[in-house]
Amino acid sequence: MKKRALISVSDKTGVVEFAKELQDLGYEIVSSSGTAKVLRENGISVIEVSEITGFPEIMGGRVKTLHPKIHGGLLAVRDNPEYMKQLEELGIVPIDIVAINLYPFEETVRKGAELDEIIENIDIGGPAMVRASAKNHKFVTIVVDPEDYSYVVSMLKEKGEIDLQTRRKLALKAFRHTALYDSIISAVLNEKFGINEKFPDELSVPLRKKSKLRYGENPHQEASLYVSPVESDGFSVAESEVLHGKEMSYNNYLDVEAAVNLVKEFDAPTCVIVKHNNPCGVAVRESQPEAYKEALSRDPKSAFGGIVAFNKAVNIETARLLTEIFLEVIVAPDFEEDAFEYLTGKKKNLRLVKVKNFESSSAGLDFRRISGGMLIQDRDLRLYEEWKVVTEREPSPEEVEDLLFAWKVVKHVKSNSVVIAKNKATVGIGPGQTSRVDSLETAVKKAKEFGLSLEGAVLASEAFFPFRDSIDEAAKHGIKAVIQPGGSIRDPEVIQAANEHGIAMVFTGMRHFKH
Repeated sequence: MKKRALISVSDKTGVVEFAKELQDLGYEIVSSSGTAKVLRENGISVIEVSEITGFPEIMGGRVKTLHPKIHGGLLAVRDNPEYMKQLEELGIVPIDIVAINLYPFEETVRKGAELDEIIENIDIGGPAMVRASAKNHKFVTIVVDPEDYSYVVSMLKEKGEIDLQTRRKLALKAFRHTALYDSIISAVLNEKFGINEKFPDELSVPLRKKSKLRYGENPHQEASLYVSPVESDGFSVAESEVLHGKEMSYNNYLDVEAAVNLVKEFDAPTCVIVKHNNPCGVAVRESQPEAYKEALSRDPKSAFGGIVAFNKAVNIETARLLTEIFLEVIVAPDFEEDAFEYLTGKKKNLRLVKVKNFESSSAGLDFRRISGGMLIQDRDLRLYEEWKVVTEREPSPEEVEDLLFAWKVVKHVKSNSVVIAKNKATVGIGPGQTSRVDSLETAVKKAKEFGLSLEGAVLASEAFFPFRDSIDEAAKHGIKAVIQPGGSIRDPEVIQAANEHGIAMVFTGMRHFKH
């Protein structure tokens, strides 16, 4: 029996060449009307689906391939005599190769189409044929990616058939393809219908592989980068553009995410330096070069080999400073032309990363893998619930500015954490200790190591102080104001300690644990 290939594609890339090769190899080509027209125009003999089904395409093409004469040809188990007898009796010809890609739902959404057009671009017959072919992969080769056309043709020429292992791989790819397609539809309609159910009982998260990474957190771990098709028009570190330098690593992406999320908190020229997912220097200044110099001076030892983030396009003055020490990544909304040329000329391996849609919202959900499942939560985008002075002394206007600065920074430091700040720059950062007073001691030690004065500084704690010991310790070093969420049963003791030392204290009513 003559072999038959069914080709019905929305994306016509490479389809003419593929069909010609199959025809030359003796395959009969079956197509739906749109694809058939393109193939005929290029000299390829085609049998239209409607000729096989004996039924015209109806409802503007909504119904055309959903027919037993198509699906019988896809699903027939060739080594089952009863099935094959039924095919013969009903005049159904088996289909051996299926090339399908689906209506451009994702592209239709991205161009800003109205809901009716979006709905119309939900493919029905395509996924049905893909799934039927993939289910019957023992006998049918399903191709959903134009990149696979040449591979399929070369194997047919070399071996005369597609081997079972290849058919299995293509079937898996097909099931993943339809799963991704449906998950994108689900996510988009959740928003378009105004339902916005954040935590449904069943959740599929659409992700598409962007690149394989050299390795994961450590060389013995494999890793890849995936991007979200439904979040691709917003702020995205995953979709950032590496303009220059070595390939980005798994850890580089984590550090860039940490650095950019923090630097986005500020409007004035700001520099954030991150090492191992924690900030080691942050400063806000009137000019970008000054912001970088101040951030670097807060912990130049940790900054070596770090990630530097800016909230404005990098200029030439800043670029000259950035080449003075070894850095892994510079990340910014953009790079001015002369600054880019200077950095690329001076540092061959330095990664220069431009973040897509830097000014857009960081909204969305956070996902964290645990054994056997996933934890999902809102992103921590809010800053505080209230601004309540709870001590006898009110903070001065300058202290209020520093408290707000320190609060924005501490939100992005691993818990338990404290941040000491002065003149809108960090003085000492104490991240990730098991005791809050230990975090404070770490921050003080850092400040003293680099000769930074603590006198008149402010202190931020991302969670409440469980005891007064941290306040007593802060007072010893001249810290004059504290910001924290409050909420401890010992709040009165902590407030009393602040009053005894003449320290102003603000409660925010909002905790910012970061695990």
